[in-house]
Amino acid sequence: MNDATFKPVFTPPQSDLFHQNEADLLREQMAAMQATIAQQAQQILALKRELFGVKSERRELLSPEQQAIADMPGPAVPLTDDTPEPPKPEQPNNRGKAPKQRSGNEVNLTGLRYDSTVPVREVIIEANELQGDEADQYEHVGYKEVSRIAQKRSAYEIVITKRQIVKRKDSNQLITAANPEFVFDSACADVSFVAGLLVDKFQFHLPLYRQHQKLTASGIQLSRATLTNITKRGIELLRPVAAAQLANILNSQVLAMDETPIKATRQPGVGKQPGKMKQAYFWPIYGEQDEVAFTYSNSRGMAHIQALLDEVWQGTLLTDGYQAYSSYEAKSEQVENAQCWVHMRRQLLKAEAEECQAVDKALNLIAELYQHEKQIKARQLVSEKALQYRATHSKPIVDQFFALLDAEKQRPDLLPDDTWSKALNYALKRERQLRVFLSNPAVAMDTNHLERQIRPIPMGKKNWLCVSRRRRYDVEPLAA
Repeated sequence: MNDATFKPVFTPPQSDLFHQNEADLLREQMAAMQATIAQQAQQILALKRELFGVKSERRELLSPEQQAIADMPGPAVPLTDDTPEPPKPEQPNNRGKAPKQRSGNEVNLTGLRYDSTVPVREVIIEANELQGDEADQYEHVGYKEVSRIAQKRSAYEIVITKRQIVKRKDSNQLITAANPEFVFDSACADVSFVAGLLVDKFQFHLPLYRQHQKLTASGIQLSRATLTNITKRGIELLRPVAAAQLANILNSQVLAMDETPIKATRQPGVGKQPGKMKQAYFWPIYGEQDEVAFTYSNSRGMAHIQALLDEVWQGTLLTDGYQAYSSYEAKSEQVENAQCWVHMRRQLLKAEAEECQAVDKALNLIAELYQHEKQIKARQLVSEKALQYRATHSKPIVDQFFALLDAEKQRPDLLPDDTWSKALNYALKRERQLRVFLSNPAVAMDTNHLERQIRPIPMGKKNWLCVSRRRRYDVEPLAA
């Protein structure tokens, strides 16, 4: 063998190979731990934002100059003890200037805002000068009024209905005056009491046991069971009204729909054992005439949407990003699903701390869209004029918005588990549904008008504790 062509092969010891593999394993574990720490840090920021952050999701529209400044890269300068504080703006000296003009509707010492339905009681205090020996030396010129709110001990009253009894002289026949029509034939409640009971419970979130305490404090002894029966009978009276309202809502071409959870009793308790609870849902539906109907279901599945809308409605369904609505659109050829920009924007806000500049650009574009929606509302544009305005002003911004998201999605440094990556996937997956408002002038950009109608439900949850499971079909409105 030729020694010149011989090249020995170096074989590292067994211990070196072992240490190299261990180092690679440690690097992989460290990278996984760093990714987990970053993900959990984003979750902590999201929780802090929910607890201590600003609740409003509205963002001011940046001017082009402000956006250019925001896009300028630059190192962050840490604040130290030697860093001078920025100068405070000088406060204008208002001394000697005229007081601020008032509109006349302010609540102050001289008047209160109230309408004609509020009872008013006047208390007149006469001047002592008009009652003495020198009363002829004075004359009345007017009154100085001060309005204050007063409260009575009880808002209840007892109405005693007396029907006159007459006797016919020739036959001694007793005749009683006709009985007036009452909301319930055999009940101790007037129609005003029934209406107030339902309004206090469902609109002002006052449970029946608290209303019972209010009655007791007013000197009226009435059992809790009686209040429950009056409530149930009052709901049955309103059921035809609610059904007619739901039928009128289903005549709309555009519907807004959402769902909100509520605890419901599954079965009554036995003896002293309380009844079992389960998760149920209210499904509110908002029509074109600003009407809303709250339907009820034991589940959050697509079956409730099918039972409610199949074969009775077709049009555009405006919803949030819940997958059940998209699945229903895929199975129904006569329904188009439009989705809410506010719910999509909420996903972008979750990545605000992680991707500040990119999120600011996206939010600025959404703010421009809402500025154009304000113009449509201010100019009272409808139908073709609104459609043309959106095509001219809103569509280029929407194209720019999704182009920005698509460019961000192509970044090589973006990982699938990043909050920004999840937000991009959420928005890009729903691009078609988010563009529906551009082709239909009757479709709003968001479901805020429906969200405002849902507020009584979460506000009343802590007071109601639960709702009773209904005996009738779940798709009927006005669950009690």
